[in-house]
Amino acid sequence: MTHRTEATPGRASLSRAKRIVLKLGTQVVLDNEGRPALSRLYGLMETVAALRRKGAEPVLVSSGAVGLGARQLGIQPEGLSQKQACAAAGQGQLMSIYQEGFARMGLCAAQVLLTEDDFTDPLRHANLRRTLETLLELGAIPVLNENDTVSTLELERPSPGRRPIFSDNDHLSALVAAHLEADLLVLLSDVTALHTRNPGLHPDATPLTELPFGADPQAKLDGTSGRGRGGMVSKVAAARAATQAGVPVVLASGLTIGVLDQILAGEPIGTLFLAGPRGVQS
Repeated sequence: MTHRTEATPGRASLSRAKRIVLKLGTQVVLDNEGRPALSRLYGLMETVAALRRKGAEPVLVSSGAVGLGARQLGIQPEGLSQKQACAAAGQGQLMSIYQEGFARMGLCAAQVLLTEDDFTDPLRHANLRRTLETLLELGAIPVLNENDTVSTLELERPSPGRRPIFSDNDHLSALVAAHLEADLLVLLSDVTALHTRNPGLHPDATPLTELPFGADPQAKLDGTSGRGRGGMVSKVAAARAATQAGVPVVLASGLTIGVLDQILAGEPIGTLFLAGPRGVQS
């Protein structure tokens, strides 16, 4: 599939998205040295703040806590307990970046740490939804992540036959988008789009600009991101889950300046996964 110069109907509709879930991968949050990529993050926060002021309801799902904590503690985490320790050390720094940044823009960033029980227990799920809805009504920017210090599902590989509710922030963002009945999910990482093959191994790989609902991309999905736990397989699976709940998804590179503005302007950047009929999946 080739790039298009004019917005398709699916792309054009993105400009009307009000409730937007934005997932920032580790490669977006951190620079090549494992430090906070402040210039990049502040650029994204400025776009989010502008959306909020225009009446949109952005929700962030942010990776990066483990990487930030690893740098603070001076280790390359090995094993679950060290990853949990890194998450505990890094989560505060991660939130301080968002809170300070959005405060300078006149907005409040509100931390929400989640576990699997928040989605499987009916009472906790109702409380979570009510909290997020209230934060949005009050004009705050919810910043979500798994509570890695007490929940291990995202940090460890599930045992054979065990299917976790979410195993990484790609899946978590899809779940949040579905349960909040979002208008759009944007997955930002260090990949520009879904390709027919791994572009790192095959220079002739072709980017897929738009995928109809239920289409098999026929792409070679392999590898994980350098510091993150997800990979292209995770992102495609998350996109499928969100589109099945009626939420369109754009996969794009968060390293591109102005990427969110371009997406919402209907420009053919990244890969758009078109949504099916609205209906939250459990």
